[in-house]
Amino acid sequence: DRKAPLVRRRRKLMATWFEVAIAGADAQLAEQVAERGLDEVARLEGLLSEWQPGSQISAINASAGGPPVKVAPEVMEVLSAGLEVSRWSEGAYDLSWAALRGLYRFQPGQRRIPDMAEVQAALRRVGHAGIELDTKAGTARLSTPGMAIGTGGIAKGYALDRVGAILRAEGIDNYMLFAGGQVQVHGLREGRPWRVGIRHPRVGTRYVGFFELSNGSVSTSGDYEHFFMADGKRWHHIIDLKTGLPARRSISVTLVAEKGVHADALSTACFVLGPDRCQAMLAKQERRADVALIAPDFSVHVNAGSDARLRFTPPLLGGKIAP
Repeated sequence: DRKAPLVRRRRKLMATWFEVAIAGADAQLAEQVAERGLDEVARLEGLLSEWQPGSQISAINASAGGPPVKVAPEVMEVLSAGLEVSRWSEGAYDLSWAALRGLYRFQPGQRRIPDMAEVQAALRRVGHAGIELDTKAGTARLSTPGMAIGTGGIAKGYALDRVGAILRAEGIDNYMLFAGGQVQVHGLREGRPWRVGIRHPRVGTRYVGFFELSNGSVSTSGDYEHFFMADGKRWHHIIDLKTGLPARRSISVTLVAEKGVHADALSTACFVLGPDRCQAMLAKQERRADVALIAPDFSVHVNAGSDARLRFTPPLLGGKIAP
């Protein structure tokens, strides 16, 4: 049977496409509420984008080593969540990673592998211990000149959380939200859970499986998103902050968390940590997170309980996907 069409609205925000897809609701109401959700993303972009000079994140970065900056409650929420994951992962994900921005370049015609002395100098300005949040005063400060916060995907995840809250407040319970590599779902479509696919990390036209969900935020981190090949190696954008080099313990991580604000940071952390340390980190968390990690040998690693909503198609052979 053909599924009933979804009501869809999309807009270019936070340097990617945000899309709201609503199932089983009055079309006029769905369109109006979807637009309100996208308006909220645009408002949050003005606070959280490190690319907008007038944003509060830009103000914090400009004041690094100087006085604290007063921030909105939304900015404090995002920074607090980023700092949480930085601590949980012992810096595998670090909210202050952005001191490295621009050292590697992946655009065709501008590709660049930096000198390691340059990288080491930048790494000295990375460290979440230097992020000082005062929740009572509502301020944020970076302790060292040259430090920089990068909200990247964590801001997108937070924006999806806010859009979902707007939809549910209007009685819309069945939806799927997209923002770049992040997806958030709630409710059902045609009486069944939503399916979020897991892309093959080396064959872009293929999917190797899917998570089946009625609630949750899904983030994928992969070494195939921004990369180039040089000297027989894949140089990609997910940097191991212990070495300053691209992380090599994973080639793809798809992670499901309760909140979007945690999902992207956790998938990045798991990518850097690799199978065993990722599992150990997630096992310590009170909040449930499911993960499917594909290692460089194409072996698949999932945490306990994930198989309840995870399917591989075709089934794994010897615990691996086909290369």
